[in-house]
Amino acid sequence: MSSAAGTPPARNGILLGLLSADPPRSRVLSLLLVAILATLVATPFLIPGSQPIGTAAKICIFILLAASFDLLLGYTGIVSFAHTMFFGIGGYGIAIALNRLGATWTSVAIGLAAALALSAVLAFIIGLVSLRVRAIFFSMITLAVASAMLVLASQLSGFTGGEDGLSFQLPPELRPAFRVLADPVMGIAINGRLLAYYLILFVSLGMFLLLLRIVNSPFGRVLQAIRENEFRAEALGYRVVAYRIAASVIAALAATVAGALLALWLRYNGPDTTLSFSIMIDVLLMVVIGGMGTLYGSVIGATLFVLAQSYLQVLMGTVSGSLAAVPLLASITHPDRWLLWLGILFVTSVYAFPGGIVGRLRRE
Repeated sequence: MSSAAGTPPARNGILLGLLSADPPRSRVLSLLLVAILATLVATPFLIPGSQPIGTAAKICIFILLAASFDLLLGYTGIVSFAHTMFFGIGGYGIAIALNRLGATWTSVAIGLAAALALSAVLAFIIGLVSLRVRAIFFSMITLAVASAMLVLASQLSGFTGGEDGLSFQLPPELRPAFRVLADPVMGIAINGRLLAYYLILFVSLGMFLLLLRIVNSPFGRVLQAIRENEFRAEALGYRVVAYRIAASVIAALAATVAGALLALWLRYNGPDTTLSFSIMIDVLLMVVIGGMGTLYGSVIGATLFVLAQSYLQVLMGTVSGSLAAVPLLASITHPDRWLLWLGILFVTSVYAFPGGIVGRLRRE
């Protein structure tokens, strides 16, 4: 009797421990997060096909990328435009290692370790040089550094593949031809492609929980204190620049892992894939839509944005076809205008949810 009665509190304690004592604090938000996680886990079996699985993998990767950027913007108040540079370093680390050293797990480890080391050094140097200046000047410096990295990746064709990028083979266990089980499960072949998807899912989940632990640690509380009032935090004895540099390095390392995961999934990396400035804009939109200063907002924002990118154009094509008898409406809803409607949806969401979707749900 007592054992049964003690089970729910024990389970709640384990769950709170995983979430670093930072639950969603909203029933609707909790249901949304559980639904997103359950759907991502079950996607290969519920919605088989390359596009749904590819979309789910992209959601996992961009949740991690948006969460790492929110550590800078939402928790520390740092506006950096160089975040996708670290995303690209992760992608190129994996691509160059697998392309030059062969398709082995050793190559993956070497490429990831080299990318993480380079990202940490660059983030430290940028932070040390730039974080002492005012916010707008820091943002401009990071923009210049990110632009220089994009040009560098495009010009060093002998090393990075230039504009064409690099294609490579994955380790045998992650290839579609690899079979874990001889017979399909629920009609789905348990192959290397499925293993690659679940590798991306669980690494992204583990990194997200690690970031959640960081922002809810004493270190994370100091970051929030610096964001709210830098002078007061400095007066209390905290070394503001040191904490900001540490936050920049941690965020850069998480973004590097996200870039490595994208390269593993695509089996390709190029300047437009991970270093494009448009990716930086997309990540910023994800954080703003979901809600700054809460990592759960990254989950909601990345999921909605990637789904809109993947399926809004298809949905508009269906709507436009059904309105063929009304030329004006058919023209407005033409699939070629999907970016216009994506912009309208973004403006509407910002107007309706000034603090992001998570901020609105937590107030209800």
